Amino acid sequence: MTDLYERLGSTASAIADATGFEIHDIAVVLGSGMGGYTDRFPDAVRVPYEEIGFPVPSAVGHAGAVYSVGIRDRRVLLLSGRVHAYEGHDMDTVTYLVRSAVLSGCSRVVITNAAGGLGEGIEPGDLVLITDHINLAGMSPLAGPNDERLGPRFPDMTEVYSSRLRALAHEAGGRAEVNLKEGVYLWWHGPMYETPAEIRMAATLGADLVGMSTVPEVTAAVHMGAEVLGISLCTNYAAGLSGEKLSSDEVIAVATRTSDRFGRLLDQLLPTL
Repeated sequence: MTDLYERLGSTASAIADATGFEIHDIAVVLGSGMGGYTDRFPDAVRVPYEEIGFPVPSAVGHAGAVYSVGIRDRRVLLLSGRVHAYEGHDMDTVTYLVRSAVLSGCSRVVITNAAGGLGEGIEPGDLVLITDHINLAGMSPLAGPNDERLGPRFPDMTEVYSSRLRALAHEAGGRAEVNLKEGVYLWWHGPMYETPAEIRMAATLGADLVGMSTVPEVTAAVHMGAEVLGISLCTNYAAGLSGEKLSSDEVIAVATRTSDRFGRLLDQLLPTL
């Protein structure tokens, strides 16, 4: 089997061939229920994941297609859907989309997700810029032999989520009349939702949001030198905070209701990145 770097290079070439564009500038990973943003681009070049060697998602709300769109003078890859570790995938597979996008030229990566909120000013329906993360899944996409063609053995993680991009996002939110909050995201492996005791622990550790994705992709993107912006949509209060049972239907429903605000934010943000 060819090594990871060679496979990523082949996929990057497949993206260029399928879209007709050799280089893309920005990648946006559209999380649970956020794939509807692609409807704003009827002239986008749509390519199903399986046609270019991307792993195909099985989770609800993840379409499994890449869209190449032109936004002013930038070429953007909209990655509609992702795979998760809880689906049984290894870290190379979980991060394959983002790594391929960076190899395709995307030096800025916007990674979105749906997450549970721990209160303290963050409520369902809020859009939250991620300031930092906590990895409690016990997994890393950088474990094992390091390929220097992808990045350094020990990448610095002092500022994983770019303060420059967060500032641009706040400015875009002002123009779009979309209020943005900020918080720390904690990654659980899943697929079960967290227990109330685990949520109390997460709050003690300093988390504002919990979810089952994002951290591996962000780590891989930073490893490759990309600048990262993380945006969480808080879709529900985390376990034990509301007295209600959690469900994926609730996640998708809140994401759908928030789609207009999310779309307005990206419309203002992407041309500035």
